[in-house]
Amino acid sequence: MTEKSGAMQVDAALVRQLAELLDETNLTEIEVQDGDRRIRVARKAAQGIASLPATAAATLAPVAVPIAAPAATTTSVIDPADTLKSPMVGTVYLFPEPGAKPFVNVGDTVSEGQTLVIIEAMKVMNPIAATKGGKVTRICVENGQPVEYDQPLVVID
Repeated sequence: MTEKSGAMQVDAALVRQLAELLDETNLTEIEVQDGDRRIRVARKAAQGIASLPATAAATLAPVAVPIAAPAATTTSVIDPADTLKSPMVGTVYLFPEPGAKPFVNVGDTVSEGQTLVIIEAMKVMNPIAATKGGKVTRICVENGQPVEYDQPLVVID
């Protein structure tokens, strides 16, 4: 952001690019800094709540907003002991390289220490290995998907 005759100049094209990146990656906020210029773009996690101008919002008493219950799913309950979870935030890859076979498929038998996925974090590829041997019953992520710390990756029975 630059200061010019008392008015702040904002690079609208950069803000649009960051907003598109939020949509592509399903993140809720992103911040970039280049020297003295710093731009943060964030989206509200809750959708469907209309915003009011600050003056109108200040005159209203707080109101409880009902939150929709999560939709019922037909998936079975996952035993945490059988789930390999992400040890970091990053992007998960199910293949060692583009066009290659996946590390594992549902139904494969794996051994302890076998690489199941790779998580890219800060331009470093981190192999994530099975913590126990068994049969892969579920792959909880998609190739190229951003993952959070402690997010389920693979279920091994």
